[in-house]
Amino acid sequence: MSSRFAQLRRRAGSALAEGFFQGVSRAAGMHPLARPERHGVEVLRDVAYDPAHPTRRLDVWRPVDHASRGPLPAVLYVHGGGFRILSKETHWVMALAFARRGYVVFNIDYRLAPQHPFPAALEDACEAYAWVCAHAAEYGGDTGRLVLAGESAGANLVASLAAAACFERDEPYAQRVFATGVVPRAVLPACGIHQVTDPLRFLRRKPGLSRFVYDRIEEVSRAYVGDHAPGATAALDLADPLRLFEGDAGSARPLPPFFLTCGTADPLLDDTRRLHAALTARGTVSEVKYYPGEPHAFHAFVFRESAKRHWRDTFAFLDAHVVG
Repeated sequence: MSSRFAQLRRRAGSALAEGFFQGVSRAAGMHPLARPERHGVEVLRDVAYDPAHPTRRLDVWRPVDHASRGPLPAVLYVHGGGFRILSKETHWVMALAFARRGYVVFNIDYRLAPQHPFPAALEDACEAYAWVCAHAAEYGGDTGRLVLAGESAGANLVASLAAAACFERDEPYAQRVFATGVVPRAVLPACGIHQVTDPLRFLRRKPGLSRFVYDRIEEVSRAYVGDHAPGATAALDLADPLRLFEGDAGSARPLPPFFLTCGTADPLLDDTRRLHAALTARGTVSEVKYYPGEPHAFHAFVFRESAKRHWRDTFAFLDAHVVG
């Protein structure tokens, strides 16, 4: 009975979380300022990055005057949602934020767990990476100034993409990325879950973690990788990019600069701290910003002062490492 109750509790919590984020996205999209044209931005929707798979679609967000400005830096944006929910449509505000700043943004969809567990999402992200490397110039993007960005589960995926671009791996999808020869100029993994295995580590670190929050973390892990022990197999390295970066395997190419952000009230905060330490130990440029008292994915609420500060910090980092 207790097991069934736990399943019902998790399902109810999951539905509540999904409904909240979907509702916020829809409501925000109805505001007049959400219209891309108000910001000098245009959107090309549902471009196939793999015509053989109907779920492999992306939207291109770019300045209307991109042609007169020459090739612009490109962003490959990977949405969050615990590998299970949400889409490029729910994450339009992220794409708009980059595009209005002068980037050509490739905002992707990917297959979702549990119907499509690891490595499906990463396979799709790798395919999108290869497609962007081959086609960005057709849309006004410059892959010599490629940025990888994502939040939460998307942060995990862009960290793994950066690893695939720099480490010679055995996985065919990772080899597809490495074979492009393109190393991103910057990686922006915001409030990421960088080790999907071992969700219990959050309870070990913070025994008072609420049951609702822990249920969300546990269902992410179960849906994406199942009941695997951390580090049980090298095949899970790219589900746990944090453990890969903490390990002693050398990279064939230098890792690009990382800009890490997280609110101090985010239950995933420790993964950002560990990732910063691991990258720094490798000699990789890693800048980290913590935002006092802010919850998970706070920067999506762009009207709030803390979110505005986050975006100012992000673009200052990009100005230094990509644009300048």
